[in-house]
Amino acid sequence: MARRKPNAAPKKATRQAPAAKQKFSSAERSSLYASREAAKVLGTVLRGDAERRAVASIKSLVFSPSVRNKRGTFALVCETLKRLDVIKEVLEIANVLNSKWKRQEPLIYIICYDILFGKEPPLIGDAEKFLVKRKDALVSSLATLLVRKKVETVDELLGLSQPNVPLKPRYVRVNTLKMDVDSAMQELGKLYKVQKDETVPDLLVMPPGTDLHAHHLVKNGRIFLQGKGSAMVAAALQPEPSWEVIDACSAPGNKTINLAALMKGQGKIIACELNEERVKRLEQTVKLSGATNVEVFHGDFLGLDPEDPSFAKVRAILLDPSCSGSGTITDRLDHLLPSHSADNKKYDSIRLHKLAVFQKKALAHALSFPQVERVVYSTCSIHQIENEDVVSSVLPLASSLGFELGTPFPQWQRRGLPVLAGSEHLFRMDPEEDKEGFFIALFTKTKKLDDDVESSDEIPERECRRRRRQSYPFLWPKVFFRAWNGQMR
Repeated sequence: MARRKPNAAPKKATRQAPAAKQKFSSAERSSLYASREAAKVLGTVLRGDAERRAVASIKSLVFSPSVRNKRGTFALVCETLKRLDVIKEVLEIANVLNSKWKRQEPLIYIICYDILFGKEPPLIGDAEKFLVKRKDALVSSLATLLVRKKVETVDELLGLSQPNVPLKPRYVRVNTLKMDVDSAMQELGKLYKVQKDETVPDLLVMPPGTDLHAHHLVKNGRIFLQGKGSAMVAAALQPEPSWEVIDACSAPGNKTINLAALMKGQGKIIACELNEERVKRLEQTVKLSGATNVEVFHGDFLGLDPEDPSFAKVRAILLDPSCSGSGTITDRLDHLLPSHSADNKKYDSIRLHKLAVFQKKALAHALSFPQVERVVYSTCSIHQIENEDVVSSVLPLASSLGFELGTPFPQWQRRGLPVLAGSEHLFRMDPEEDKEGFFIALFTKTKKLDDDVESSDEIPERECRRRRRQSYPFLWPKVFFRAWNGQMR
């Protein structure tokens, strides 16, 4: 009988050593972070541009606290946008993207820029690995595009002969809640040439190109980087320290904290902002400034009831609504976006009309608060339809409520376009002369309705409502509900 062999001893399971984690250099990690942060910023501005709604400028998005590699991110976003049309056509010719990567287009655009025009990205991300493997197809597609367009170089393809943009000084507003102007001048003067602005007392002027984003006075909120036009808006309102003030469209908050400083941290500022993400940015700005008299309201300014007792003490309103930004296109870099192409004039006309409708509604609403004595309406636009036309349309209502046009900065030479009576009271900055375009209208209350003989026997609010209906029969509520909720912003 065959003898059974004893069972063999079971083999001990051998544990494999874990694969060594791949180590990346600090330069590679920095490149990876920059590409992802750039893709996030690019995605935000492209979505806003495609949906025809206002978003923060590229600079504002890049220099927000959440972005770590600010210089690298800013360069990547700008250079990618300059070549975006070419990158899109190259990807279409190469036909290398599957559905997975088409859902991550902003990141694909950023990496394609690096492969085609920058330096080849390190192979430390899935998207980088995917596209670098297809580099030959991308380069070949670029060559095909040059032949199709009948040009020899990429520069010809891009038409990079840009007009000379006038150099703009760096303006810095001193946050007088934390620091006095002379101390700021002394500290900044250690490294830079600095002088006081002739018009705005707490504004300093420095040479063009001065980069202060990493300066400790900026990081601790003692100074804020703010354009001259923007800094003049709060100064035009001239709120008294004890007042209650509404900042109707306040994010990102530079004008809000400017008001807080002018009011010496006293009184109360109700800072309205509808967009949730922009509310966060507003709160960050207020916190950095150290302002304690600001109350952030996450909601619709148009939804505030002027007759609500909560607003009975409001004496001034600053209204800087969504606008075309045409006066600060170079600063915002909006000229790099797809919607600013040469063949988009029809879109511009439609958009301007929608913006103007919203602006008129918001200004009429601001004027309707019973105890308000001063209202500032401002835009960073050069277009008459957003400026003089808006003011002209509300003048009958303003007059019926006891307002007349004031003259902000009377020594300033450039005034409103002569298309309405009182245009000499309006304030304008010119993109050529002043390096940016800005518009300010100041409404001041000179008499109260109770003192008006004509309406002494009537209820003022009833009369106001009647006159508003007569002046604005075309302002349908649904239009403005859609406008304020993002379709026209």
